Amino acid sequence: MSAIVLKFGGSSFLDPGDYRRVARHIADRLAAGENKIVVVVSAMSGATANLKAVMLEVNEQPSPSSFDAALATGEMLSACLLEAGISRLGISVLSLNGYSLGIRTNSDFGRASLECVDPQPIKAALQKHDVIVAAGAQAIDQSGRLTFLGRNSSDLTAIVIASMLGEHACEIYSDVPGVFSADPYLIPGAQLIPEIAYATIAQMSRCGAKVLHHRAVEYAEKHAVTIVCKSLTDNGAVTGTIVTGHRNAPSIIVARDAAVISCANLAERDDLCALLTQHDISAICMEDNCGAGICITSDIDFAVRLLALTGTRSASIRSTTAVTELDLSMLRVHLEGDYERAIFLARQLHERMYPGAVGEPFGSGMTKQRSAYSSLLVRANNSPRNSQ
Repeated sequence: MSAIVLKFGGSSFLDPGDYRRVARHIADRLAAGENKIVVVVSAMSGATANLKAVMLEVNEQPSPSSFDAALATGEMLSACLLEAGISRLGISVLSLNGYSLGIRTNSDFGRASLECVDPQPIKAALQKHDVIVAAGAQAIDQSGRLTFLGRNSSDLTAIVIASMLGEHACEIYSDVPGVFSADPYLIPGAQLIPEIAYATIAQMSRCGAKVLHHRAVEYAEKHAVTIVCKSLTDNGAVTGTIVTGHRNAPSIIVARDAAVISCANLAERDDLCALLTQHDISAICMEDNCGAGICITSDIDFAVRLLALTGTRSASIRSTTAVTELDLSMLRVHLEGDYERAIFLARQLHERMYPGAVGEPFGSGMTKQRSAYSSLLVRANNSPRNSQ
């Protein structure tokens, strides 16, 4: 059965009206002749961070399985809201979550890895409905417990679903129309890249770029799924970047939430690097006047949790901003404790990489927005309490 697969990120859902806007786009696609549609959704922008904060407020060390189940509710709510918006238009629609998507993982809670897929649940649902809305970033392990695929991993859910339905393309929608040479919200003159190789965009993601999840890109390359990056505007969908098997482009990546792990000695650093690599976490080994250390720019939550499980007491963790120059085989990382100085450096490096590139930051200098609605159901710290 043929079905197009679309994915909408959290930046697509800043308020309830956005769910109606996406629902109308789905209706337009069906009216234009699309047969069946699977829509994968992320949590509302900011919802996952709120859920994490509430869990840690209740218990600083919650069980990994409980933590995963809590974080996954953000995507579940988003799927229900979009289902409601589509149903309002008289379209036959059903939302599915990790328990019924046919995706199974190992039990590495926090960032589980795929083990097997079964397309039958989604195919059966498509037999009865025109649209399936799938909650992203979640699956179940072999014991039937809900697992979380990691932060920003709804891309992976969408690519996996496209692959197991036999589709050769997947449309990824976000607040920008494609992949840029730098974060267009931060860097004036950031260049839209019309076509880019799987390996290049995966490396950008591992360096901290919030564009496409690296495991999604790697899965897409392995299963020959073309990724089409789009944005949904008032004038319809705009295609910006196609991810295929070729075309490289130099880029500057700013990872504001990078983590530096300071180790007691080189032996401890090498052991931790080996552990992180074993779990497919990109780790940059460092050695300077301050001693031995490791810089992590992606999968940071999972890496920190993994470090805690090792019982390594001598290692300390601090946050920093990492600015990475990525150009073909060259990768150079600059660590900067002051965020404003990091942005200034990133702009200098981008100007050197793309001389003469001009333009205002994306959105006339506006910062990326978080939904004002994402904390309505869960509030951490100083939350108002009803008097008894």
